[in-house]
Amino acid sequence: MQTYLFVLVALLYIGCTFLPSSRRQTISIVVAVAWVLHGGVLWSDVVGPEQLRVGFSMMLSATLWVSVAAYWLENRNYTLDGLRVLVLPMAALAAILPAIFPGNMVPLNGKSPVFLWHIVISILAYSTLTIAAFHAVLMVLQESRLHTRPGVAKAGWFGVALDRLPALLTMEKLLFRLIAFGFFLLTLTVLSGVVFSEELFNKAFKWDHKTIFTMLSWALFGLLLAGRRWQGWRGRTALSFTLTGFAVLLLAYVGSRFVLEVVLHRVLV
Repeated sequence: MQTYLFVLVALLYIGCTFLPSSRRQTISIVVAVAWVLHGGVLWSDVVGPEQLRVGFSMMLSATLWVSVAAYWLENRNYTLDGLRVLVLPMAALAAILPAIFPGNMVPLNGKSPVFLWHIVISILAYSTLTIAAFHAVLMVLQESRLHTRPGVAKAGWFGVALDRLPALLTMEKLLFRLIAFGFFLLTLTVLSGVVFSEELFNKAFKWDHKTIFTMLSWALFGLLLAGRRWQGWRGRTALSFTLTGFAVLLLAYVGSRFVLEVVLHRVLV
């Protein structure tokens, strides 16, 4: 039953991707319905009695679930059709991943409440920086479109969606707002992982691949914000830092878990 619901969520997301921009109210309602259904099914699949299902597919699905909420809220203040056609297809794919890659169950007996808070904050950090990465991609496309010949620039439904985006300066302001909030959440994730490592993972803190990639991503986003504050970094420099930082963060958990679970078939806790 859950598999069918995951597929239904994916179909709703895909359907909203291709609805014309003029159907703004319909898109908003259907996305909201799909988002609620997505959250409900994901919760019932991940949370069990005294146990929690973990894995790259659950993290990715939860991340895109929060990202859809961020898009929906932002779209009420700005016209972000370009973001819609990037986020919703990715959310559709992420919605069905738990049905294909179920991950494994981790018992919660003896786990500190910090464990759950660490997971929630890390998902929020991933989600915020995922939306920031989508914003960066849109800004790259938007900027390149400004240098395209007018006759070519008006071709295609995606081009129309790009034309409806706010001005680049407004998009940049939104981008740095997302990065600042995501960096704050990522900082809490790093601190909780370092300080409460024994309670979270039943072992002392150590420098493994996940920690190194997370710290590197944290440093990149921190450097970007510092450069913005004191050197006025913007434009392609900001976009390059954003996309690089996000790619490194993706490798920290989702990428490594995918390799371990799917390629190497290891059971992880």
